[in-house]
Amino acid sequence: MVVAADDAGVAGAIEPSPSGATLCGLDAVNLFLAGALSGFGPYVAAFLAEQKWTQQDIGFVLTAGGFAGLLSQLPGGAVLDAIRSKRFAVALGAAMVAAGALIIALWPTFPLVLTALVLQGTTGGFLGLAIAAISLGLVGHTALAERLGRNQRFASSGGVVAAGLMGLIAYFLSYHAIFFAAAALVLPLLAALGRIRASDIHFGRASGVPHHQGPSAPPRARRWSLWKNRSLLTFAGCVFLFQMANASMLPLAGETFGYSKEAFSSLIVSALIMVPQLTVAIIAPWAGRRANTWGRRPLLLVGFAALPIRALVFAWTTNPVILIAAQLLDGVSGTMLGVLTALIVADLTTDTGRFNLAQGFVGTMSGVGASLSTTLSGLVAGSLGRAAGFLGIAAVAVAAVLLLWLLMPETNPSNRNKLR
Repeated sequence: MVVAADDAGVAGAIEPSPSGATLCGLDAVNLFLAGALSGFGPYVAAFLAEQKWTQQDIGFVLTAGGFAGLLSQLPGGAVLDAIRSKRFAVALGAAMVAAGALIIALWPTFPLVLTALVLQGTTGGFLGLAIAAISLGLVGHTALAERLGRNQRFASSGGVVAAGLMGLIAYFLSYHAIFFAAAALVLPLLAALGRIRASDIHFGRASGVPHHQGPSAPPRARRWSLWKNRSLLTFAGCVFLFQMANASMLPLAGETFGYSKEAFSSLIVSALIMVPQLTVAIIAPWAGRRANTWGRRPLLLVGFAALPIRALVFAWTTNPVILIAAQLLDGVSGTMLGVLTALIVADLTTDTGRFNLAQGFVGTMSGVGASLSTTLSGLVAGSLGRAAGFLGIAAVAVAAVLLLWLLMPETNPSNRNKLR
């Protein structure tokens, strides 16, 4: 597959008119990318433990990969605003994912695995951002909500199918084979990327300047202007608090079942992971449509409000049936954040040429919140018990809801005067 170096609108091509093949290609990219990335995460820790690595070494390389993803968000967004070919960024990220998976499978030594996880982590700084930029460049601002809903449906479907596939591969073959499978999924991903026509992606639209014409780079506002955007800062603060509460929920619940004598603990944890993904796959397109008619803020409030309710349920009981049912709320939150984050950033950065940099800023705040979440919740749960850990999560989640309710305005250009 050849990735063109000039993903841009032809002069005068302002109105979105992507071909059916291009849109189907983007569907498949979301599907296979989620599948390839599912080969990492908990499987890395399990594989390295099988290779007789110490917990300290495993924790160090996983943390390094996480920090690489965190540190790459802002520069990744800035680069995406500047470069013409967003498809090249996705192809590069996919190659890095494949390389990381093969390195882990073939040479599981400390320096090489560290390099592989830093490579894979760095893709977090631009892969997701590039998919959102391509989507905006293809369909424009007006249709972005529905497109993001569709992206979420295919990404969640790919994650669910791949998680089941990877589990079967590990059971019948080995953890080694999981990483070969993850690398192999990059091939259909690249083929799908090749179906996205370079001429369908408007350079200006993809960075938030929809009216730009011609092959030259669109005009961009000064970087510092973003830090004066009160609504963007408020939204980033809301996402920070949300992730500070949300990121430790499943790890804390997983530890509870891991230390228990529950015979089906692994299946319970798998169900806790898969139920939200299935929920997202079902309702994400609906959320995308409603974001245009109801506005962004009401849906965001629903997603944020689901988190403290779920935390209180987890604090109240360890009954696996109730907890699995409560994970439907996680699917609601995941849908709203997944669909609305890039959409709200697009609302707030129209005509600035800094859409991707702003995405990187919000992503950085999200990552910092998630990093703090596991540490702080672990300290509270270790000192005061699991119920206290979940109650602390609920308190932070309520703070996120209040910040959103009190300070975050409606950003939909067609109904900003509603629900203030």
